[in-house]
Amino acid sequence: MIEHLQPGKATLHGQQYVPPFLSALIAASAEGHDLLPYVESVTRYLGFENFLYAVSAMPELRQESKAYVFTTMPRAWVARYDQLAYVEVDPRVTISWDSTAPLIWDQTNVRGHGPRCDAFLDDALKHGIASGVCFMLHAAHDGHVLIALNSSIPYNDAVRMPAITRNLPDILMFGHYFHEVFMRSVVSIGAPSASAGAPLSNRERQCLNLAAHGMTTDGIASELEISSRTVQYHFDNIRSKLGAANRQEAVGLFRPGYPRHMPAQASPHPRRAHPRPIALACPSRRATV
Repeated sequence: MIEHLQPGKATLHGQQYVPPFLSALIAASAEGHDLLPYVESVTRYLGFENFLYAVSAMPELRQESKAYVFTTMPRAWVARYDQLAYVEVDPRVTISWDSTAPLIWDQTNVRGHGPRCDAFLDDALKHGIASGVCFMLHAAHDGHVLIALNSSIPYNDAVRMPAITRNLPDILMFGHYFHEVFMRSVVSIGAPSASAGAPLSNRERQCLNLAAHGMTTDGIASELEISSRTVQYHFDNIRSKLGAANRQEAVGLFRPGYPRHMPAQASPHPRRAHPRPIALACPSRRATV
């Protein structure tokens, strides 16, 4: 079960500029208020329906990275995304991972990357995720941050596309300022991911089972026909769910009740670079992916 994790207080330096459209969000963060209504308001102002922030970060230098996510997406979709390992084929991730340029996407420019990718897009479409803007921030210690604003509108037509491009500077600023708030109020104080205690997915059990039998990251990637970076992503999620500081501790916490032998499911994109984790730091009412 994904639990609520509300970012705590975070105050920017007095000399730092705050754009007017984000002033209410930054003030709410400084006072420790629930950020969900403010994030929803800014998301609508920018022309979208829901927001996703996902970061791979090390709460402490002696620990391996864990995954945190804040989103206004429904809980049912968040859980489905996690359990079906959609991060392996989500084009918002696979296209943006090694880039800092924003991706403006709809149903015309992200399909055709394989049957699992198209199946993900079909499923996302049913859940109101049909188009949007996403981009990566590259943080310290090989950290990656995914910012995504999503819409149920399937095509960016001649009216919508210019509106998105006009708002692009504000979209980028929104991502940077939310990242500042989240890192100050959640990750930097060592708050646990809201996915702690959540059930492991089949893919995560496969990775743990192979690690328990002595396989390395590259060996697991070869066995499951996914990229080494995707394996790292799964272990970031595993550490977040089990509350483990590193992979060895996660293997030690792998309970006898979990299935040890899971059939490998081949990815249509072997060796494709994928992100590190998505574990969950959820707001109330609606939650996280």
